[in-house]
Amino acid sequence: MSADMTFPPLRVSDARDFGRVAVLMGGTSSEREVSLDSGRNVLEALQARGVDAHAVDGIPALVDALVHGQFDRVFNILHGNRGGGEDGVLQGLLEALEVPYTGCGVLASALTMDKIRTKQVWLSAGLPTPKFVRLSPGEDVRAAALQLGLPVFVKPSSEGSSVGVARVTDDAGIEEAIRVARAYGGEMLMEQMVVGDELTVGILGDVALPSIRIVPKGEWYDYNAKYIADDTQYLCPGLQGDDEIAIRQLALDAFRAAGCSSWGRVDVMRDRASGALLLLEVNTAPGMTSHSLVPKAAGQRGVSFQELCWRILEQTLPATDEERADA
Repeated sequence: MSADMTFPPLRVSDARDFGRVAVLMGGTSSEREVSLDSGRNVLEALQARGVDAHAVDGIPALVDALVHGQFDRVFNILHGNRGGGEDGVLQGLLEALEVPYTGCGVLASALTMDKIRTKQVWLSAGLPTPKFVRLSPGEDVRAAALQLGLPVFVKPSSEGSSVGVARVTDDAGIEEAIRVARAYGGEMLMEQMVVGDELTVGILGDVALPSIRIVPKGEWYDYNAKYIADDTQYLCPGLQGDDEIAIRQLALDAFRAAGCSSWGRVDVMRDRASGALLLLEVNTAPGMTSHSLVPKAAGQRGVSFQELCWRILEQTLPATDEERADA
């Protein structure tokens, strides 16, 4: 598998091949509003290409619709865990009901929602990631920060969209991290801060999209910079020449090592001093908002938002005999 692969031809041209599609959005996770925004965009794009697509808000509503045979497949754009659609629970439900769905399967979804276990898998595969420690509920945050060495990030192991993240550069930051850890109450990841460029690589099927270098106006890429502010810069491709080839290959390797498939996004840091690329995390249901990164990278490759949604949905169709022979 190569990072410079081109897109294959579209698999189908008739929207009727998809049947009736549920665009699953919203839910009850901390990322509900982002999911609703993403879902509305996906729904509009699919309908514009003639797909019989309908909005469904949350898993209980989806279950009710599926029990009554209302949908043939699911475009999952739920974000997060705890009522979201990225932690493997939804995927297991749909597998049991034998309903095709977009995105990664049960194992990859559950694994990558847990940042700590994902890093452990990467390390076992010889893939680079910043130094980190696992913080159990109630563990001494100050002692761990001093042991790892400032500056560090402290974040929930199983949340996304920069929810509940503390940036620790001094004693005041440690106090904020302690507050965040107490408020969250679950397992936390403490990760050594990498000083350098923040990049991300979208994955679509077997193709790594051009990297994007993220340049927030503030000190770091927080929730506001991701979804609200209009002054964040997105440089695509984020790197050039051999460096661009290397980051795309690393992203593909990391995606596959975590058992991922279909589509997603891999976040990477590039150390300013050494130039080393270090893996941060995988997002198996990336945002599809006006600020989102996978659509920006796809557009750089000439893939419109509508085509991107179509290609993602195509991945729910069964493989043809020719595709199985080529696999």
